[in-house]
Order: sequence, then structure tokens, then C-alpha cells
Amino acid sequence: MQEFHFPTWVNKFTVMLIVGGLGVAGYLATCLFAAIHPEVVNVGYKPKQPVPFSHKLHAGQLKLDCRYCHNTVEKAGHAAIPPSATCGNCHGGERTTGKLVNGVIQPGRELGIVHPESTLLEPIRVSLEDPEKPMKWQRIHDVPDFVFFNHAAHITRGVSCVSCHGRIDQMEVVEQKEPLSMKWCLDCHRNPAPHIRDPALVTKLDLKIEDPQANGEEWMKKLDINPNVSCSTCHR
Repeated sequence: MQEFHFPTWVNKFTVMLIVGGLGVAGYLATCLFAAIHPEVVNVGYKPKQPVPFSHKLHAGQLKLDCRYCHNTVEKAGHAAIPPSATCGNCHGGERTTGKLVNGVIQPGRELGIVHPESTLLEPIRVSLEDPEKPMKWQRIHDVPDFVFFNHAAHITRGVSCVSCHGRIDQMEVVEQKEPLSMKWCLDCHRNPAPHIRDPALVTKLDLKIEDPQANGEEWMKKLDINPNVSCSTCHR
């Protein structure tokens, strides 16, 4: 009986098969790593920012409304990261006097002068002077690109900032307090009442509600809230 031998091309095919398999495995591992990366889902994630910003001071002690800096949350899907100009309203560090023009004093240009000499705020002042150098804030709360989330849809229906972000007004350094996972979102959609309040009070993070469930159910009726739990709600 004649001995069988595999064709020589099988050797190359075997090598290609192994390399291809390793490539696919590496690709899947990369996708998995990206999906569970600390910057996406890890509770407690708090990156270092280019300029230290204390929410405990600004939102807590000074009582600045969240919407002063994140001014799109009521009308857009994304909560805007404040531009340098917003910081400059208080920390621009510049004040010019008015000029005399044709016998009339014209108003000068004024920027906020809170801590004008602070070296920590130097990146803000540099950014204000050069539009080509925007502040590169590190994003903290994020969801994968295949997930659709609309801030306005939640804020205008009485879901407080505190439900997703925690007591931001007590954080010296902002960190992620909730997992932002699919199960976490679905749990809320299946029973949203404890998280619903008067939409006018969504940024009042220290609000105490005696019976969150009953209060939420009442506002759900007023606002005709009936959250969808189908896959297409978030995966469009």
C-alpha cells in the first residue's frame, strides 16, 4: 500500500491557520479589554485632571448649579464639558480699564480675577489666550460607543444627577460611583420611580425625599413616564 503524504502547501496553510487564529484571539481579547477598561466601567475611577477642580468647593460650598458648566444636559444627548471660557468667567485673571473715546468712557474688558496669580490655573489662562490650545479634560463617566444614552431625555423627566453620578457636590476629586453597566441601567428602567423627582430639582443633590417610591410614581404619572426596556432603546 502506497504511503500517503500531505501536499507541501499544507505546511504553509497550517502556519497561516495558527497565525490567523492567534490574530483573531488577539482581536477579541482587545475588544474585551476595551469593553471592560477602567475608563469605561470601573467604579472608583478618578483620573488626574490637567487642572485640579474641586466640585466640593464649586458645587457644594459655592452652590454653583451643575448646568452652569454642563449647559447642554437639558437639550442635548451629551453633557457638555465646559470650555476654558466658562472657567475664565471667574479665573480669567485679567481686568482692563475703560478707554476715553471722543470724550466718552467706553466700558473696559473684564474677566474674573479669582486667584489671578495661581500657578495651578495657568493652563486655563494659556487656553484663554490661545484657542488652539483647549483644555484636555479627562473624561470620567463613559459608556461604549455602541450604547445610546441621552442626558436630556433623563434630566427633563426628573432623573437627578445624583442617581448616576453620586454626590458630586461632596467630591474633591470626581470619581465614578456607579457601574454604568447594562444590568444597572435595566434595573432603573424596570423600576425608575425611586429616581424620579420634580424636574426643577434634578440638580439639588442634597434633596431629601421622605418616600422616593411614592413621590416618583406620582411624578411618573404627571410626566407620562414609561421607560422602554427593549434592546433598541440603547442599541440603535
